[in-house]
Amino acid sequence: MSNVRSTSVRAALLTVPLAVVGILATATAPAGATADHHGKPVTCRGAGVDPDARVRYKTDTVIHASMRTIWKLQTEVERWPSWQAHITTMDRLDDGPLRKGSAFRWTTPVPPNPATPATSLDITSTVEQLKRNSCIRWTGPATGEGLHIDGVHVWNFTKVKGGVRVTTEETHSGPQVDANVPAATKILGDGLEAWMRDLKTTAEARTHHGQHSQAR
Repeated sequence: MSNVRSTSVRAALLTVPLAVVGILATATAPAGATADHHGKPVTCRGAGVDPDARVRYKTDTVIHASMRTIWKLQTEVERWPSWQAHITTMDRLDDGPLRKGSAFRWTTPVPPNPATPATSLDITSTVEQLKRNSCIRWTGPATGEGLHIDGVHVWNFTKVKGGVRVTTEETHSGPQVDANVPAATKILGDGLEAWMRDLKTTAEARTHHGQHSQAR
């Protein structure tokens, strides 16, 4: 595999919210992002991440876009592949606006790593809690060849001056990630920072385009 192809595959893995154990390059956090491994837990309607999970990561950033734009990007999961290139398939398992009980199944390629061979990660996410324009919490397994991860992912959205502060926290558990907690935590952190970067870039680009169109 060429260096360019290898870098591309590894970058794709870094954006997987249910990541696997491996040693990858560090992703650059979006401007304004801060990582907080402790502090106040992120919750949605009183529920947070898995308190017993050994692998966890928390981060936030301010996105200079409207709540409507950010919420639409995050909750129209069937459109994730249009702005998250690492997602190879996406199948919404119910209809209508995303809500409690909604589920979606999606896949992403995973290159070989110290714990497992190259595989395709199959993720089924179920929304457990949701409050419009405020928070989302979903859970679900990710499986691949020789790999199983249970993840819990929570997002908060808070209006601030000039935009929206987006905060997210996620935990992973499973034999592969528990076997190397520092490496798994790094991968999870890189993945969440990359997701934040994609969300920020896409939301702000749409806002800029909308303002430009109105000014014409």
